[in-house]
Amino acid sequence: MKKKSSMWALIAVLAVIGIAVGSRLLVWSGDGHAAIGGPFTLTDHNGRTVTEKSFAGRFMLIYFGYTYCPDVCPTALGVTSVALDGLASAERAKLVPVFITVDPERDTAAVMKDYVTAFAPDMVGLMGTPEQTNAAKKAFKVYAEKAKGGDGENYTVDHSSILYLMGPDGRFIQHFPHGTNADELLAGLKKHLK
Repeated sequence: MKKKSSMWALIAVLAVIGIAVGSRLLVWSGDGHAAIGGPFTLTDHNGRTVTEKSFAGRFMLIYFGYTYCPDVCPTALGVTSVALDGLASAERAKLVPVFITVDPERDTAAVMKDYVTAFAPDMVGLMGTPEQTNAAKKAFKVYAEKAKGGDGENYTVDHSSILYLMGPDGRFIQHFPHGTNADELLAGLKKHLK
C-alpha cells in the first residue's frame, strides 16, 4: 500500500514539474526573451491605424484596461502619470505611454481621447474590433472578460492589471504588477531609459 502511495505522490510531483516547465516555455521564446508582445493592428484615439511598428525606436509602457473601469484602471494610470512626471525630459522623450482597451464595444475614439489625455497629454489610446482586441490580448497574455451580472451598457470587465515596458525594438523588457507604486515604477523606468 505504501509503495502505491509513493508512486502516486511521485506522479503528482512530476505532473506539477511538467506544468511548471510547460508554463515557463509558453512565456519564454527560444531566444531567451519573454514571449510577451508581438504584432498588433489597432486604431488610435485620433482614428489612425497603428501597429507595433508605429512605435519603433521608442519604449512603450502599455496598459490594458477600459475607460468605464471603476477603480483598477484609474489607479494604475494615476500611478503611471505620477511616474511619468518624475522622468527627466530626455528620458520622457524616449517613452510613449499606451492604453489599450479591452472593452471595444463602449470605448470609442472620442471616449478614449478624453480618458487617456486626462492622465498624460501624449498617452495613446488604442482600440480595435473584437478580433483585433483579442489578438492584442493574446500577444500580451492579458486576461479580460465581461463580468457576469451586468446588463446592456451597465457591465464591468474583469481583467489583469499589468504595465508592460517594451523596448525600442518591440521586445518585452519588464512588467510592473498591480500594486506597484509611482516611486517603484519611476525607478524601474529610469533603469531602462538611461
